Amino acid sequence: MTSGWDSAAFRAGVQAALDAFIDEQAATLAPLGGDASRLVREARTSVSGGKRFRAAFCYWGHRAVRPSPADEAALVRACASLELLHASALVHDDYMDASDTRRGRPATHRQFEGEHRDAGWRGDPEQYGAAAAILLGDLLLSWADELLRRCGLPFAEVAPALEVFDRCRSEVIAGQFLDVSVQARGRADVETAMTVLRYKSAKYSIERPLHIGAALAGAPAETMAQLSSFGLPLGEAFQLRDDLLGVFGDPATTGKPAGDDLIEGKRTVLVALALDTASPADAALLDRSLGTDLSEEQVAVLREIIDASGAHAQVEAVIGELGDHALTALDKADLDDAARGVLRELASAATQRVV
Repeated sequence: MTSGWDSAAFRAGVQAALDAFIDEQAATLAPLGGDASRLVREARTSVSGGKRFRAAFCYWGHRAVRPSPADEAALVRACASLELLHASALVHDDYMDASDTRRGRPATHRQFEGEHRDAGWRGDPEQYGAAAAILLGDLLLSWADELLRRCGLPFAEVAPALEVFDRCRSEVIAGQFLDVSVQARGRADVETAMTVLRYKSAKYSIERPLHIGAALAGAPAETMAQLSSFGLPLGEAFQLRDDLLGVFGDPATTGKPAGDDLIEGKRTVLVALALDTASPADAALLDRSLGTDLSEEQVAVLREIIDASGAHAQVEAVIGELGDHALTALDKADLDDAARGVLRELASAATQRVV
């Protein structure tokens, strides 16, 4: 960062707020015994680390409207609620995608599945892991709402943000179902893939966090619209970068297997473009390979197909165009100039990342 904002200190503050909140929940659930403690332990793991983009966009959405927050600690707690929402989505997403890992460790359903198997309990370990992941994701989703409501800001200021948060949760859950349905049908054109991208990830990753922060500051509808003009294209670029990393990312950096999106059979914009432009033979190979147990060599072949089709380069170009569009909108918006500078830097970090 060149703005002077200490992003590392902000991330540490968000982590401290999450830790303190989970400490409270752990004390409340302690009478339930060891099983509840294991659930809380996994909740701690699920909210540890990460880039904290959603919290950061919420924070600077607020400061773009109110440059000097009335209660810094309460604002950070409000921003941290979005990281609980994100953790909930990841826990559920990993189970629905049958992912084995998350950030280099077992995904939640695999962690609990392994505990069941190691203990020699009765029943199906996979079913137990699935049940645990569903329940943990639900718990994190509930906690996200609770932390925002109890962040410490006056409820009159929190209420408009809760309305945005309600829409955000509905969008991401419906977007996730669109994604599940696309995978089940085994086909998606570029337009359909973009709709999934927009509602499953783009809106809740950047646009809605900006809105929640601005709503906490009492932003009018015009400001919310200006933030959308910046946040929505940036969120789309953010997810397109994620889609590229899901195919071309380095496992040592991403914490996921090579070509994980291909193995999971995700019908992303990148894949839809490749299927449209690859030769018939290459498109057929890519299509029938999606969602299968691919070796590293097979992943390499599919990467070459996507590269040769021009889809990789096209997505890179779209990321650049969306980023430019977002920054143009940001420059035109009636926002605090210091916040505008940090938002520009966050935009670059979100679209140029390698993990």
